[in-house]
Amino acid sequence: MSATVVPLPPNRASETTDFLRRMASMVSGGNGEMLLRAASLIQSLAQRAMSAERLFHEQQEENKHLAERRAAAELASNAMINQIAALRTQLAEVTTAAAAERAAFDTERGKLLMLMRDAESHIGKLTTELESLRTSVDAFNETVVSVPIEVLRLARTQFDYLSSDFARKGDVISAAMSEIGGFAIDQALTAKNPADKT
Repeated sequence: MSATVVPLPPNRASETTDFLRRMASMVSGGNGEMLLRAASLIQSLAQRAMSAERLFHEQQEENKHLAERRAAAELASNAMINQIAALRTQLAEVTTAAAAERAAFDTERGKLLMLMRDAESHIGKLTTELESLRTSVDAFNETVVSVPIEVLRLARTQFDYLSSDFARKGDVISAAMSEIGGFAIDQALTAKNPADKT
């Protein structure tokens, strides 16, 4: 809302009050007092009019600044709304990806649990076989039964294969058991031929 303000010419109000004061000095009695009161009232009204005009200009400037701030606030608000919408979309995507990763994790966990159960079963079997081998080795050492070196080397190769296969599958315990079996064969080979370390 704009209004045109016509400033009062300061000289005209001053001229009028000066004229009224001169007239009051020439007129005696109540008329002179009325002229002085009129001059004071005109001067007061002129000052109030100038103050009102100054206040109006200040208010106009403030309204202009407020309009600029409001426009900037609307731009910032629109940018924030767009950013929130983008963040919501990103959150939905991240949530979907996290759910998919969780499902994949649960599937992998199930597989690992099954592998672990199989490994435990296999470890039990290997432990039994190892005990059987130890018993056989002990019996062999006691009875000194002759076994061809090629058979021992073949068994050693099979233990190496089993150990690397278990290690590749992440079955550390079975790999260790296979290495122990290979070590036992190495001892037998070393006892047979100290110069041959293979």
